[in-house]
Amino acid sequence: MATTRVFSLLIVDDDPLIHQSLKLSLPNHWKVFSAPTLEAIQYERFYHAAFVDMHLEPGSTKAVGPTVIEKLVKHNNQLEVVAMSGDLSRPLMESCLKAGAQRFLAKPLMPEEILLVLEKIEALWDLRSVDPAANRKSTRWVGTSQASQKIKKRIADLRGETSPVLIEGETGCGKEVVSRLLHEQEGERPFIAVNVASIPENLFESEMFGHIKGAFTGADQNKVGLTEAAHGGDLFLDEIEALPLTQQAKLLRFLETGEVRKVGAKETTQVKTRVIVASNKPLEKMVAAGEFREDLLYRLASQRIQLTPLRDRLEDINELAAHFLDAERPRRNKSFTEDGLEALKKYNWPGNVRELKRVCEQLSLTSPLPFIRGEDVAAWLKPAATAPSAPSYTVIDFNKGLNNLVEEFEAHAIKTCLKQTTDIEEAARVLQISRSSLYKKIKDYKIEEEPS
Repeated sequence: MATTRVFSLLIVDDDPLIHQSLKLSLPNHWKVFSAPTLEAIQYERFYHAAFVDMHLEPGSTKAVGPTVIEKLVKHNNQLEVVAMSGDLSRPLMESCLKAGAQRFLAKPLMPEEILLVLEKIEALWDLRSVDPAANRKSTRWVGTSQASQKIKKRIADLRGETSPVLIEGETGCGKEVVSRLLHEQEGERPFIAVNVASIPENLFESEMFGHIKGAFTGADQNKVGLTEAAHGGDLFLDEIEALPLTQQAKLLRFLETGEVRKVGAKETTQVKTRVIVASNKPLEKMVAAGEFREDLLYRLASQRIQLTPLRDRLEDINELAAHFLDAERPRRNKSFTEDGLEALKKYNWPGNVRELKRVCEQLSLTSPLPFIRGEDVAAWLKPAATAPSAPSYTVIDFNKGLNNLVEEFEAHAIKTCLKQTTDIEEAARVLQISRSSLYKKIKDYKIEEEPS
């Protein structure tokens, strides 16, 4: 995201050298307001950020900085406050955080550290103020709930970071949106996204690292792998939990060395790519079950973002629903009534934001009036609210054998689930298996798609 706006910074410090050095370190798009005394602080003025020293009264050992921070935050609860002091006592630092500061910098301040902090603050304000009407190509996180604000803050904190990022959350929570926001805040650079579950196990190495002509049957030309295509940018690997154990070691080696050896090649190539991965399942549980390498998890989880399910941030539904209706093309000029929004909030949303998007699209198409009422919502959500029930067998033919009986039951369960929803991702979530596993079972049991 290129910075075109002007940001305002308040500097509260009784040392004129601090004001001068900070002004020299700041980029041109930061406007500085100096307050060398307590009386000079204009609390009512709007600032994007504030650097506040802890000891502002000459000759006094009392730290008044926390009180100043508390007052500033009271006037603007979105203000990004950076406390600073040469006193690094733990009680003082904790009192600053309690008062509302987001960071604590030790004096003397380092110019590189100041610029890094300001970049992260800029990223956060950019995330907060994205106008979807101004640029529809721009990705945005929709929602202003406390959970959404924490997610935006976490994304902004990762600006400029190059280590792997693990995004965790249920299906439909917005993991790809977060990956794109992480990417876009770094400026113009390559972004490659791939669903790991869609890559056949025997082709993983070729897809990820490429191959040379003649490496195997069918390799009639050189192929650039995904890691190399993302050189200088970001590689997003969705559903990382579906990566087979046999291939996890190869991904781990790349993460540790940055080296790529194409299939059939002798030499290696150095690739600089940030890897962002997403998982629908808790990887720690998969490690405990022997389904995921512990050393790979440690490497991927260098930075983590945990996404909150929609049922735990219902305050965002109003904004999300309006966003999805507005995004409909052709625009049908419909809106939700208050009771329509309340009906949306009473639902549990097992498919999270992705399910809400689909429901809004369908309601926009099918509701008979220019506004969507509670009864319209209830009629649409009622079938989806009922989970598929297991068949009740009163007679069991033991002559079939246990394996055949289990397969018969499994096929019946999948068929029943697919009658409830034709969305494969949602069906996989209900059945608590990966999407790739569900596709395989549909193929193995020769389950035909239900007519719509």
